[in-house]
Amino acid sequence: MTLANSSRPSTAAVAIALLIVYVVWGSTYLAIAVMIETLPPLLSAGVRYAVAGLLMLGALAVQARFRRGREPAERPTAIHWRSAFIIGSLLLLGGNGGVVLAELFIPSGIAAVLVATMPIWLAVFDALLSRRRPSGLVIGGLIAGIVGVAILLAPVEGIEDLDPLGIGLVIGATISWAAGSLYARRAPLPSSQLLGTGMEMLAGGIVLFAAGSLIGEIGRTNVESFSIRSLVAVAYLTVFGSIIAFTAYTWLLANVPVSTVGTYAYVNPIVAVA
Repeated sequence: MTLANSSRPSTAAVAIALLIVYVVWGSTYLAIAVMIETLPPLLSAGVRYAVAGLLMLGALAVQARFRRGREPAERPTAIHWRSAFIIGSLLLLGGNGGVVLAELFIPSGIAAVLVATMPIWLAVFDALLSRRRPSGLVIGGLIAGIVGVAILLAPVEGIEDLDPLGIGLVIGATISWAAGSLYARRAPLPSSQLLGTGMEMLAGGIVLFAAGSLIGEIGRTNVESFSIRSLVAVAYLTVFGSIIAFTAYTWLLANVPVSTVGTYAYVNPIVAVA
């Protein structure tokens, strides 16, 4: 089963899911900055998503145990896991991991503003895959979004001194996130959206942890230096940023046009810099 859903959800459900992604993900930029004050960036991001995925899959397993006899529990296939690892690599390693690393070099508010370029890549990739030109409404929205990004960046002092590596990491992250979002709509996944989301978070957590290990974060980690506020930030990101907001995002990908889903990138900076 692919992620895209043919049935129409209620307007209220879409509004609630969008509000969650708008507000919660807007707040995660500061939480990420706090997390990486004393924790290794990719390893902590990996733990965040792996724990979130395990908690969700564990809850589904418990639910299936209580429902035994009513209907058989869905078992993910190797193809489903392949999709989960591709999505986890694009969204969580390339997308979120790129932003986490970028915040080592640029302020969290600037990172949030630069992420607002993501809908541009989303529209470009969607047009290439569907072989259809974006509608005038979509193009107008993209232009308005770009203008909004420029307005938010204009008053920033010392913007010309921002680290190009940090900027490049964010732009690369937006490209990876857009590609992963579109792939997720077409990828073979379990019929249960919650099961698929749990698998994606676990897979993404594994590849993030592996990437952190490859760049030597384990050897540089000093557990004694971990601060309480950084650990609280990880807990917040795990529960709110991953379990709640990422689940809302994957549900939106399955139920509404990508142009609507992508609007979160324009709202997050407002929350992040508020």
